[in-house]
Amino acid sequence: MNLYTLTAIIVTVAVSLAYINARFIRLPMAIAMMAGALVLSMALLVLGRDHPYALLLMQATRGIDFQHLLLNGLLGPLLFAGALAVDLTTMHARKWDVGILASIGTLVSTILVGIATFGLFTWIGYPLPWLFCLLFGALISPTDPIAVLSMFKNLKAPQNMSALLEGESLFNDGMGIVIFTSLYQLSFTHGPINLGATLLLFIHQTLGGLLFGLLLGWSTAKLIKPHLPLALMFLVTLASVMGGYTLAQYLGLSGPLAMVVAGMVVGYRLRQDNQLVHLRQHLWLHWEIIDELLNAILFLLVGFELLVIPFNWQILWLGLGLIPIILIIRWLSVALPLHMLRYPQKASAFPYEIAVLTWGGLRGGLAIALALSLPESHERGVILLLTYIVVAFAILVQGLSMKKLITLSLRT
Repeated sequence: MNLYTLTAIIVTVAVSLAYINARFIRLPMAIAMMAGALVLSMALLVLGRDHPYALLLMQATRGIDFQHLLLNGLLGPLLFAGALAVDLTTMHARKWDVGILASIGTLVSTILVGIATFGLFTWIGYPLPWLFCLLFGALISPTDPIAVLSMFKNLKAPQNMSALLEGESLFNDGMGIVIFTSLYQLSFTHGPINLGATLLLFIHQTLGGLLFGLLLGWSTAKLIKPHLPLALMFLVTLASVMGGYTLAQYLGLSGPLAMVVAGMVVGYRLRQDNQLVHLRQHLWLHWEIIDELLNAILFLLVGFELLVIPFNWQILWLGLGLIPIILIIRWLSVALPLHMLRYPQKASAFPYEIAVLTWGGLRGGLAIALALSLPESHERGVILLLTYIVVAFAILVQGLSMKKLITLSLRT
């Protein structure tokens, strides 16, 4: 199956499911795409992996390098589109909360999830190496901005709280990748472990990505002029995203962090300049179309990954057992930093904010992509299945119940 045929099938199925959902079901895009793909995948599994349709879909799924597609293809535009729509003024009011949750919160969660996973596997007599447990903690701890932003589009959550969750998800996504990459270097670099070099790598990727994104966003914003053709202005932002993300990776910087900062800087410029009102609407519309299409493709593929993930009943039950543990750790990594920072003085503004932040911390395709990046081994299969279980629960169960939780919290 050639690339064009494969792309045509994926796009057609994704758009068809998106239309059916918008016309009849009206679920959030991420939930609808993953649910549709899961139903289709499970139906084919019931028919048998040797069924012609199952073989065709498995061949198509195996023909896609999901990790490469997401990290090097979809992630940059998706993060830029999400950041472009974020109101930087509102987020600035909660900058310390966003910074603490995206840094300390993500790091604490990584360590605690790693400890919990190692302890649970050791307790049942199914030992998993310590560094693999930490890698699982690093890839599952960050909230996925793609899933979070997709879900929050249609929810009437308080703007102040939405800004916090959206900002945290955008920045801790980049932080999570940096932490994962650093741990990956420790795990699979043959030779003595050099913690100093790893720390320097972490600082280089993080600070370098933030500064590069600031420069990229500023230079892109300077190129946007109200008198130039609308189509050209869109192409300028598209080239900035694609070229900037590629250059950041070439320089060894965090491409995701760079795209987040660049998107926010460009979005801020579009909001502040009254001469850009028409251009702003034009650009937002085009980036919304890209965002919707790439989201549909991403979560469709996440659902289809079920067909190629090695299945093990024992790991399934362990994954289900880890879900409440991960949620408790998420609560701790949100509640403790906020309380230490400033939360007690403003707890009455939104008394259920920590509960919403905990339950709304969705995991998505990024976690699966990072799990797929691990070298082929038995441990990789275990981590991949654990990750898929947590992601499926987050998207389908947490995502579906978020609207009710927010509505209930606003009434009390």
